[in-house]
Amino acid sequence: MECLVCKRELPRQMIADPEMVDDVLRPLLTVNTAGWEPGKPICRECLSRFYRVHNQLVSAFPQFSEQELKILPTPMRLDSTDEYRGRGITIAFLDSGFYAHPDLTEPSNRILKYIDITGRTQSADLKKPRVSAWHGMMTSVVAAGNGRLSGGLYRGIASEANVVLVKVGRAARIAHEDISKGLKWVIANRKRYNIRIVNVSCGGDREESYLTDELCQAAEEAVRCGIVVVAATGNAGLEENHRVIPPASAPAVISVGGLDDKNTLDHGQFDIYRSSYGPTIDGLQKPEVIAPGIWVAAPILPGTPTAEQAALYSKLEKAKDAQLHEIIKKHRGVDEHLDHAIDLAPYLIRHIVWIKIRDNNVISDNYKHVDGTSFAAPIVSSIAAQMLEAAPLLKPHEIKYILIKTARRIPRIDTDKQGWGKVNPRAAVGAAIATENGKSKDTGKPKR
Repeated sequence: MECLVCKRELPRQMIADPEMVDDVLRPLLTVNTAGWEPGKPICRECLSRFYRVHNQLVSAFPQFSEQELKILPTPMRLDSTDEYRGRGITIAFLDSGFYAHPDLTEPSNRILKYIDITGRTQSADLKKPRVSAWHGMMTSVVAAGNGRLSGGLYRGIASEANVVLVKVGRAARIAHEDISKGLKWVIANRKRYNIRIVNVSCGGDREESYLTDELCQAAEEAVRCGIVVVAATGNAGLEENHRVIPPASAPAVISVGGLDDKNTLDHGQFDIYRSSYGPTIDGLQKPEVIAPGIWVAAPILPGTPTAEQAALYSKLEKAKDAQLHEIIKKHRGVDEHLDHAIDLAPYLIRHIVWIKIRDNNVISDNYKHVDGTSFAAPIVSSIAAQMLEAAPLLKPHEIKYILIKTARRIPRIDTDKQGWGKVNPRAAVGAAIATENGKSKDTGKPKR
């Protein structure tokens, strides 16, 4: 029997009885599933998932309903378990720059180390809103942010993991050799900071065989040293040359492509993002798995014009009609279109604000939604952190195998573009625990 939500053919005993679908759940199911309606088949797994989402939205995050553009939080869209949040695990991030965002530093600072491989900046620069800080700030917060500025709504899956931030270039260019240096620094300092995972949301500047490429060899060495290496495949999926370049092209690396879930919980609407895919120059098929690569909630860099505009849009969105003109007057110079709209009727101002929120991907005054495999990779890194918290004895190759084994393929999408499919964090954590328990049983040693 087919579940009309996840589109899987399942035994009858795995399909929920119609009376199990409570009235309070039906609106959420109807909005997020194109094929389901009351009385139609839904499996017990999907029903449990929707009950968890409903309880989260109603009880924990009432502010979600206040947004004009409702973006699903990453843990919710992937149905990850709340029990494991990367506690005691350190993720290293290699990127063009970083910022000490409150989602990483409050109420306690989880940034264990910041280093600039290029030697251009110092630790104090973490508090400066530089253009080069945007990308790395977003990737690190997507994985390990605690959602501090959203009341916990837009947290990463590994929201209690520690982070090490390694700057390997500038926003305009990241050199092949600098990424390699960054990986070698992580290897040398892995024990000092308990680095178990390294996330690389940037790519080298050339295609080369992993047998001779220094960057690929550094990634392979990191894995041999016990570090899970996760890398974005890139965003060239619509181009004729959709190549996957180092370090994502290395065999031991978990390379991540992008999923477009349409910002919905309906598996039937899922599609592939325009991510790069193999075969590589060595004939390896990449990516191994896919994760959300669009509609991903990420922080806005504080102290920038973008942050000032987002704050204004959010304030106008929540204001009463009688307050709109005064708010615009007090914030002249923030947005020229709103400056010119100050004498318009309230409904016209609201229309302009709605367009601004939509066109600028604004979620709230502190967050926007972003796209790219740069953000799919840290999601997978955050799941790996969950797995290692739950099963700290697992090796990198076991983490990779479990992620592949528990992934779920998306119907109608070419296998070469999605690998083994969409990551499944809840199943991956469960399999990680079972694997470690099995190892302990085989050796007769208690689980640590």
